[in-house]
Amino acid sequence: MAAPLMSLQRCCKQASLHLCVRRRLWSGSAATPPSVYKRLLLALTQRFYDVEFLLNWRSQLKSKALKKKNAYYHFTKEQYGENIASAYFVLNMKGAFRYAGQSEWFRSDSRGKFSWDFVNHKDSALEEVDMSHTVINQIGLANLVGNPLRTLTLRGCHEVDDWALARLHVFQDTLEELDISYCPHITIGGLAALRNLKGLRRLNVSSLPRLSSPGLVIILLEEMLPRCQVTAMGYDLSFTQVGGNEEEEGRELRGR
Repeated sequence: MAAPLMSLQRCCKQASLHLCVRRRLWSGSAATPPSVYKRLLLALTQRFYDVEFLLNWRSQLKSKALKKKNAYYHFTKEQYGENIASAYFVLNMKGAFRYAGQSEWFRSDSRGKFSWDFVNHKDSALEEVDMSHTVINQIGLANLVGNPLRTLTLRGCHEVDDWALARLHVFQDTLEELDISYCPHITIGGLAALRNLKGLRRLNVSSLPRLSSPGLVIILLEEMLPRCQVTAMGYDLSFTQVGGNEEEEGRELRGR
């Protein structure tokens, strides 16, 4: 949001300066009146702060909505227990889950509607959770703590970053499968935190755009998690692309 706003600000200031000069020329001579386009530009520069206010207001609303969606379900936990609170959080985020010892999946539909039958399983913990393409972040992950998760899918989650990966250590005793593919904010620093997941058997790191040397990173991941099958699609894995950052990334992933 900051970059487009700064770009708009520069554009408006330049246009304002240009038009002020032109207005002085127009006032001192009998030149042709400004065109409709130039008058529109002048009006926009005069309304710049209104536009800036609207953009900031929109950004604040988005931030508040994200914070609300990822809020900790303390009241639900106190009233119905930890398992129901976790299940309710997942469904409210338009995710899906499966209880331990059951084959049925509970999930929301495209409108966010879901069956309330999950409340009949108060004593069952969540074993598999699919939060693909939701807005879950590191704060929202707190709602899943306490469940013996074996599978966690975070595919295409734009709010999942290195801080979120660092929090996954709470599942180190149970987590076997993790999908963090297509998450645009994950870097080598976040992947280094996965060393705590010693029980991990499958890891999907496909199409992470912020990895500058994916071929090297994948090799180091396999070294760091020797019993884990690493899936990495969507990369050019040839080492001809490796530049001067490979040594730095290697040290960061190894943690030394």
